[in-house]
Amino acid sequence: MKISEILKNNKVTVSFEMFPPKEWSKIENTKAVVREMSKAKPAFMSVTYGAAGTTSGFTTEIANEIKARGVTPLSHLTCLTSTKDKISSVINELKQNNIENILALRGDIPKDFVFPDEQHFHYAYELVNTIKEQGDFCIGGACYPEVHPESANKVEDIQYLKEKVDCGLDFITTQMFFDNDVFYNFRENCAIKGINIPIIAGIMPITNANQIKRSVELSGCKFPKKFEKIIERFGENPAAMKQAGIIYATEQIIDLMANGQNNIHIYTMNKPDVAEAIMKGLSEIINE
Repeated sequence: MKISEILKNNKVTVSFEMFPPKEWSKIENTKAVVREMSKAKPAFMSVTYGAAGTTSGFTTEIANEIKARGVTPLSHLTCLTSTKDKISSVINELKQNNIENILALRGDIPKDFVFPDEQHFHYAYELVNTIKEQGDFCIGGACYPEVHPESANKVEDIQYLKEKVDCGLDFITTQMFFDNDVFYNFRENCAIKGINIPIIAGIMPITNANQIKRSVELSGCKFPKKFEKIIERFGENPAAMKQAGIIYATEQIIDLMANGQNNIHIYTMNKPDVAEAIMKGLSEIINE
């Protein structure tokens, strides 16, 4: 099923993101994670794309496992470090496997990275155009509630997002954020700019202190004071930090839903127990 169809009925949806293994020897372990996570009945599950496309085949393998569990898969496709020929090959592979949904991403720029030649895409909108040329896919994109790190300001960032959306995106998913007011402001700015496709709010449960620095580096997000206090109090106690992180993420989602945000995407970090705990905390709310 296309994710655009899942989102259009205006009901509450909660989806999960996971990542493929770096080595083929771990593929069965990751499939076991899929089997566990699918028990929570997410609206769909996304699977990320390996650096430089090194695990693109793994991504398709995991997407097929997701589909085999009766869950709609969303395959990430990152273009910056893969040639146009490689990208075309991956799109054809997804088409042959009847995977209908692609999250089109430029990808983060590694340190000391030199932009490649004309054999590579430089921007996500170029990837969106190519995907549309090669098949009838449902295409999603990424967005930054707290402004893309390379944008000068919010106005410029929303303008670039609008241009990408106008290329034919069906939905956008936010990077993680920890202050819902940041998301509400972003959502309002999108509406003002005429970005009318569904926005899926991306939530990252911080369940251990090691995630904190990495989360900030990846998304440029800031922690509100109340979450800083949680980290300060429980960060040295792994069990307490895990529980506090799950509760904080669950409360974030409840507040989002109470304020009209029906579509939520959880960055699970391949942790079925975390996904299950959040879904359990939302059981009656999702079915409301």
